[in-house]
Amino acid sequence: MAGKWSWVFCLAVCAISCSGANADIKFSIPVGRLFTYELMRETFQNDFQPLSVLTGILYNDPMVFKCNLQYSPDLPEWLRLTQRHPYDNAFLYGAPAAAGKSIIEIYAINKRTFETTKEKLIIQANAETLLPYQAEFFLQLREVEKVLPPGVQDEIKRDLQKVWKSTELEIVNITNALDRGGRVPLPLAGHYEGVYVKVGSEQYFSECLLKILTPDQQRQCQGGARGRAPGGCYYCNVPSNCITWCKTQLFDFSSPGPTAPPPTMGSGILEEGGEFDPPESPPARDFLPDYLVTVIVTLILAIVLCALLAYIMCCRREGVEKRNAKTSEIQLYHHHTIHGNGDELRSMAGGRGVAPPLSTLPMFNFRTGERMPPWRSDSSSIPLILAQHEPAIDPLPR
Repeated sequence: MAGKWSWVFCLAVCAISCSGANADIKFSIPVGRLFTYELMRETFQNDFQPLSVLTGILYNDPMVFKCNLQYSPDLPEWLRLTQRHPYDNAFLYGAPAAAGKSIIEIYAINKRTFETTKEKLIIQANAETLLPYQAEFFLQLREVEKVLPPGVQDEIKRDLQKVWKSTELEIVNITNALDRGGRVPLPLAGHYEGVYVKVGSEQYFSECLLKILTPDQQRQCQGGARGRAPGGCYYCNVPSNCITWCKTQLFDFSSPGPTAPPPTMGSGILEEGGEFDPPESPPARDFLPDYLVTVIVTLILAIVLCALLAYIMCCRREGVEKRNAKTSEIQLYHHHTIHGNGDELRSMAGGRGVAPPLSTLPMFNFRTGERMPPWRSDSSSIPLILAQHEPAIDPLPR
């Protein structure tokens, strides 16, 4: 009976895990507001091993996340995916620019077992008026993965509330500096990519923000200078939340500019403009100077290069006599011996009836050219040099 209930419990756990993995995740967000969704590795790890709690074997597998819009290979242009390392959680973030529905397919790939699981994320963007006053700040000592968690966003918002002097602030967008043309930092401690944080409010800009537009502050920021914070506007309790004031921008959407007038539609028929008056022919031009520069100058350069090459190839040669004078006698003898042997081999190749070369004769001295007369016996088994106990044989004339 106990075994039966254990099987029922296991089946229930599998059914719940499978249904949870296939359930759609739905979000409803306003247009022009930041959307952030964290892809938790623990959630997908449970999808890969739903019975890990019962078996007692817990894994911490590396995972890679891939996301795309349904029936499309890429994400929407306003949505981005970031994951620093396979052992880190991934983030989907961005701010929709228009109302609409987006169905995002999320694929998690287990790098240990190469299993794959899938989830659906449905994002409904609702139309809403933009915040009239917005400001963008650059945080140089931050990275986008460290800013996207909600706790860090609240911490940054509290520091910006002191600058704006208002608690009615909302984060509109967060952008990585690399997406805005920033350079990849060195892989050293203390070097960060940088993050642009855009906030908005219904309240008008504070005095500290308006000081950015003053000529003195603009003069400090010219030439790529970092620039200091305006007087009395230094609010930086956390060093990583310090603002680069020269990259701060203000946006006022309270009074939109005049729209361009629509184009007027005509009848589609060209009006009569009289007879066609073609333009006059261009004035005559003398091409002789261009010819001289193009042909004569090129020919002169070619002659100079040929003369220089001839001097190097012909006039800078050492000569055989001068080269032989600088060469040692033993090296010259070795060189002439090689040439002589080569000539002899070439002469042998012309016919087969010639005498055998001297270098193949027995007891041939390759230095002096002397050779010993042949032995009396024609047997090939007799050694060239006899032992000391054997009597010497008188040589016969050849």
